[in-house]
Amino acid sequence: MPPLKNNTGHLWLPYTQMQTAPAPLDVASTEGVHIELADGRRLVDGVSSWWTACHGYNHPHIRAAVQAQLAVMPHVMFGGLVHEPARNLAARLAALLPGDLNRVFFSDSGSVSVEIALKMALQYWLNRGVSGRRKFIAFAGAYHGDTIGAMSICDPEEGMHALFSGMLPEQHVVPLPRTESEFAAFDSFLTRHAGECAAIIMEPLVQGAGGMKFHRPEILAAIRKRAFDHDLLFILDEIMTGFGRTGSMFACEQANVTPDIMTLSKALTGGTMALAATVASDRVFDAFLSDDPGAALMHGPTYMANPLACAAANASLDLFVSEPRLAQVTAIEKHLEATLEPCRGLPGVVDVRVKGAIGVVQVVDLKASDWLKARFVEEGLWIRPFGDIVYLMPPFIIGTAELARLTGAVVTVLTEWSQRR
Repeated sequence: MPPLKNNTGHLWLPYTQMQTAPAPLDVASTEGVHIELADGRRLVDGVSSWWTACHGYNHPHIRAAVQAQLAVMPHVMFGGLVHEPARNLAARLAALLPGDLNRVFFSDSGSVSVEIALKMALQYWLNRGVSGRRKFIAFAGAYHGDTIGAMSICDPEEGMHALFSGMLPEQHVVPLPRTESEFAAFDSFLTRHAGECAAIIMEPLVQGAGGMKFHRPEILAAIRKRAFDHDLLFILDEIMTGFGRTGSMFACEQANVTPDIMTLSKALTGGTMALAATVASDRVFDAFLSDDPGAALMHGPTYMANPLACAAANASLDLFVSEPRLAQVTAIEKHLEATLEPCRGLPGVVDVRVKGAIGVVQVVDLKASDWLKARFVEEGLWIRPFGDIVYLMPPFIIGTAELARLTGAVVTVLTEWSQRR
């Protein structure tokens, strides 16, 4: 085997060609909005560790909650046993979420929460005696995770899973309608295919890993109405958009929409530990109630409802009450709008867009992404471009000075990039 050109030892890294990738950075510690490297450098985190660290790193309230839970019960199986951290968290989520999203099924990753949502939707129809609804409707530009079922509802051509085309369950991945004519085409599609489908699934307002593509709340509301009209379950993937990132606690609130099933993860624990939730409406939950044991949801991740993770999530929810998170998101949004705008005139820049605490500069290509990442590190920042975008999703607690460093560097480095093209 050829020698690897990095310092990974026995590790196999995600989304990385291990033969050619530059050496990853060694992290020694994290604090606030900063990543401390082993060599002493200090980076401002512009992407919240894959969009999780909404309160920054090592928030003392979350840390204390996890430490207290560790002393009592780090883990116990959730089969036939329950515990207060999970019961409390489920009740708080049900109170926060819109409508009758009252039944919380915990797991340990976003992809798995999506798999559970798909499984719930399929079995919902089977439990009602309907056997022909076996497919899902998803949208071009979608990303819902890297497990097999989740991959099947991601964009099959533009997404990172194109290699597996023809090997995954076949779903209907259609253009996300935005115009009157596109909705007419979508309506025609639904007339032909809704009867063979269990649900529509989408990311509300922002398609995340598919390229940070935005759509208006009216689009979300119109698609939700069509799901209702065609008797389709409606699943919202709020793994990235949930917990304040788009400006409201959950993105669907901006469209006054309630799904039948919602998936949550990422910022659920404030970026502290792995935890996810698939939350179902009373209607979905009731379809699983029966004297027949086979009608139960036969799923159970080993570490589901881990008490340490639930403690972290409860503490994270405390901070949304005690600290001004949504006001901070509004301030970040205004700053991003004002300071990223100069990128719009640069050669090679296609678009500049902002939604909540998400700032995106879309370019014609990112063949120089390794160069861009290295330049941002030279500027003392952790910014990780992908696809055709350079984006910022900072922790909500970021100060004005650190935020200005991030946006200023995006303008400076993309100016250099445009001159090098």
